[in-house]
Amino acid sequence: MLIRNAEAKDVPAILALYNHAVRETTAAWTGQEETLDDRLTWFEGRKSQGLPVIVAVDAADDVAGFASYGAFRAKEGYRFTAEHTVYVDPDRHRQGIGRTLLKRLMELAEANGIHVLVGGVDGNNGASIALHESLGFEVGGRLPQTGTKFGSWLDLVFLTKVLKEIDAPMG
Repeated sequence: MLIRNAEAKDVPAILALYNHAVRETTAAWTGQEETLDDRLTWFEGRKSQGLPVIVAVDAADDVAGFASYGAFRAKEGYRFTAEHTVYVDPDRHRQGIGRTLLKRLMELAEANGIHVLVGGVDGNNGASIALHESLGFEVGGRLPQTGTKFGSWLDLVFLTKVLKEIDAPMG
């Protein structure tokens, strides 16, 4: 697998991965699939803000997964914290793609001055929680029954990783 910056040509594959998660999993807490225009707007918005969107591609340049991060909260005090997302083609789970994407995203975040990376994971997604923990993330909290999908209440687990110890800025 090669990890590279996503390009506009990758957006349909990114959309397919995201919409699969919407339809079939509790990774995305919505039942509303996105359109290509929605995902292109998301992609261009990330690019214009200088935020990364990366993809894992195979030898045929087919997208096997994608990852990105964005603002955790809008207030200025959170400016050194980002929330990430990682999606992998379900036919390619357990091949190290999610781990490779998340590790690269961590490197990019640290290089871009992000102090803490946050993941929000469905409390029943043991594989994702274990992946995060294996990369040094810690459970920062569990918010019980804060979401719902497929007729069930879902717990939200926040996992956090301090990327680099730095002094807090004065302003």
